Amino acid sequence: MFVGHYAVALIAKRAEPRINLATLVLAAMYADIAWCVFMILGLEQVQFKSGMGAGKYFSATNIALSHSLLMDILWATLIASAYLLRRRYPRGALMIFLVVLSHWLLDFVSHRPDLPIAPELHRYVGLGLWTSIPATLLVEGGFGAFAVVLYVRCTRSKSLTAAFVFWVGIGLLTLMWLSNIAGPPPQSPKTAPFASLIVFLLTLVWAYWVNRSRVAAPARL
Repeated sequence: MFVGHYAVALIAKRAEPRINLATLVLAAMYADIAWCVFMILGLEQVQFKSGMGAGKYFSATNIALSHSLLMDILWATLIASAYLLRRRYPRGALMIFLVVLSHWLLDFVSHRPDLPIAPELHRYVGLGLWTSIPATLLVEGGFGAFAVVLYVRCTRSKSLTAAFVFWVGIGLLTLMWLSNIAGPPPQSPKTAPFASLIVFLLTLVWAYWVNRSRVAAPARL
């Protein structure tokens, strides 16, 4: 998934307003950010086959460090523990744990059976939502739209500039998602993690700016 992970961050922000949106985006996208780093370091490998849409061209050769269930539980525990030590907010730490772990659950829905359970355990799972573009548009697109509506209803922009930046970000995320589910594969597995890492880091900057530029909206009657 792609927008589905950002949707989790927006929903979590609604549930726990005290947590910075950028922190929640980092938690939701941590597995993918780790994947980029591990790919660059040569610790993980993927292949890009022919076809349109990630459901057809993406082949996870080795992503157990970043995307296995066992490792994602470990990453969630470590990140939540770090948040708890810094913020002294147990409920927020629990939310961070759940958001990090949600990445594996959403990928389980979207991936073909190539998602590992644990390193060195050759058992792979996945429901394959990605393989159907109409189903992905309906399920992930609907989930993303719901999250945006929920977030917009509980916050308001401080200025027209803030509103513009928020909606431009949402628009760009949507375009990248559409390219991911229906577009051609990246030209090179070697350059893909660098480009993806830049995109993910920019979305963190965007989320941090949005968090500062939007405030809680008055309660609706």
